[in-house]
Amino acid sequence: MPPTLAAVAALPQLGLRSLTGPLPDAPVVWVAVSELEDPTPFLEGGELVLTTGMRLTSANTAAYVSRLVGRGAAGLGFAVGVIHEDVPAELLAAARDQGLALLEVPRPTPFIAIGKAVSRMLAAEWYEDVTRAFHAQRELTRAALTGPGALVTRLARLLGGWALLLDASGAVQHAEPASARGRAAALAPELTRLRRPAKGSPAASVSLAVPDDHTAVQRVGLGGRPRGFLAVGTGAPLPPTAHTIVGAAAALLTLQSETPRTGRDLRASLAALLLGRPDDGPCVPRGPVRVLACAGGAAVLDALESDPAGARCPALPLDGHCALIVPDEIGGTVEALLAGTGPIGVSAPTLGRGSGDLSAALRQAEEALAAARQTKQDVLRYTDLPGQGVLGLLEPGLAHAFADTLLAPLRSEDLVETVRAYVAANGQGEAAARALGVHRHTLRTRMRKAAALLGRDPDDPAVRAELWIALAVTSNQADRIGHGGDSQSGPPALA
Repeated sequence: MPPTLAAVAALPQLGLRSLTGPLPDAPVVWVAVSELEDPTPFLEGGELVLTTGMRLTSANTAAYVSRLVGRGAAGLGFAVGVIHEDVPAELLAAARDQGLALLEVPRPTPFIAIGKAVSRMLAAEWYEDVTRAFHAQRELTRAALTGPGALVTRLARLLGGWALLLDASGAVQHAEPASARGRAAALAPELTRLRRPAKGSPAASVSLAVPDDHTAVQRVGLGGRPRGFLAVGTGAPLPPTAHTIVGAAAALLTLQSETPRTGRDLRASLAALLLGRPDDGPCVPRGPVRVLACAGGAAVLDALESDPAGARCPALPLDGHCALIVPDEIGGTVEALLAGTGPIGVSAPTLGRGSGDLSAALRQAEEALAAARQTKQDVLRYTDLPGQGVLGLLEPGLAHAFADTLLAPLRSEDLVETVRAYVAANGQGEAAARALGVHRHTLRTRMRKAAALLGRDPDDPAVRAELWIALAVTSNQADRIGHGGDSQSGPPALA
């Protein structure tokens, strides 16, 4: 609301003084400076008119005041010490007789200072209205997450009145307070007006005013057929800010009412898959898909909702991760969208035409995710797992415990390097001896001792495999296993 005349007159820096007693709460919409005998053709009503009285005489003063009152001027400010040393007695008498608020403007106060002051007050009031509407919309949005009933309740409290949500037939869905249900019957004629097109398009809203009750009704829903109606009522006319708040509530209710329509294709696709007719599902991808297992949890779902590509990717939260079905052609886009949310495992491409295909792809994605976690990679594809080797799939803590236990007897006798050379040479004594720079009989003696310490035969391929794993694990960092370490699978270099 604009500032009142009383609020403007109370500004100490202006030094204004009321000559007609207590000032009314009339709003001041602008300041108009005029020395015309009849300024009313240039006024719209609500202005604080400022004058020095240049053209006022005892003969025309009463008519001058009458015209200002008839135009709805908020008040008259008269500058003293310019043309007149004091406010003319005829002007003061006319203002008191006709109910026009009259302010004395002291000589040191320029008219422009009054104009600037009112302008600042109007700007502050506008900013307050915008801020109030913004906060109200945020409250309504939070309430809408709970459901339409919570939104209607919050709207009624924000307006300080009542609110009704009606379905397309006019039946009450939600009422705040509960006693507002009784108002629905009186709104039936207005709902008919909102349903029927007027000159090609239906009305979006109607307003009603009866003593002590001002009602506004808005359509809910898009298209020609409304999905419901929102009605609100207050004891005083709704200010512009309140209309903005009601419009925001109607928009949120429309979004909620249209959501089932946007989900029809998804439900049809689910039914098609369950019935074994995936080609009939409108949302079933027509090309190959991949399954992504993502460790990011809720961050993954938030990221999907932030981009149109995410709407094409059904997501299912699982224990410890989230599974996505992603059309192959947007796989790169989705992976980039999820960057930073956590490790991701990606399955091999599949046509995804049945639950069996997708289940197999999910297992692949989960295996790739497990390896990605172990190797601390952002994205790991199932098709790349063979290149990671068996070491990349081991849990570091358990793997190091196994290696330390197996190799401990060899370390105590300084035989680890001897066994490493023997394993790297695939059990070929001559090659291992040359690699170590020792005689073959020396190597044979050391290996017999190693076998006794281990309690197993290093010439057994299974034993050599365990030794290779243990030696490779000890060549990796304690918190990760992702490469073959120092135990190469090929023959050792020969001196």
